[in-house]
Amino acid sequence: MRKRPKVQKSKNPNYGMGNIAVLLALAWACGAASGGCVRRTISITTDPPNARVFLNDQEIGRSAVTTDFLWYGDYDVIIRKEGCKTLQTNWNIKSPWYQWIPFDFFVEVLWPGWIHDARAQHYVLEAAEQASAEEVIKRAENAREQALSLQK
Repeated sequence: MRKRPKVQKSKNPNYGMGNIAVLLALAWACGAASGGCVRRTISITTDPPNARVFLNDQEIGRSAVTTDFLWYGDYDVIIRKEGCKTLQTNWNIKSPWYQWIPFDFFVEVLWPGWIHDARAQHYVLEAAEQASAEEVIKRAENAREQALSLQK
C-alpha cells in the first residue's frame, strides 16, 4: 500500500476564500451572460415606397425601414415623399404582458432565451394636388409683396 503525501495546511484562516470569491464571480458572470434579452423593432412600409420616415422628429430612413426602439408608448410619425401629401400621425405601441412589472424582471434577466418583439405598420400616401400655373404666380406675387413691405 502506498502512502499518501501529507498536505500541509495553511495557518491562514482565510486560505481558499479568494478562490471561492473568484468562483462565485465567474458563476454570477455566466448567469448574467446567459440571461434573456428582448429585442424591439419597428418596421414601416409605405405605398408608394421609398418615402422619408421620421419618428419623433428623427429621420430613421426611407421606407421600407426597420429600426430598434427602446420604450413602449406614443411615437410621432411623419412620412414625406415628393409628389405626395406629407402624412403626420402617431403610433401608440402597447407593451406586451411580458414587459409588465414584475414579469419584465424575469424576462429581461432570468429568461434563458431571446424574445423579438417586432411591430409593423403600413401607410398609404395620398397624391399631392398640383397647383395650376395661375395659383403659383399668384402665390409668388403675394410673397414678393410681403417681402417688399418688410423692407420699408
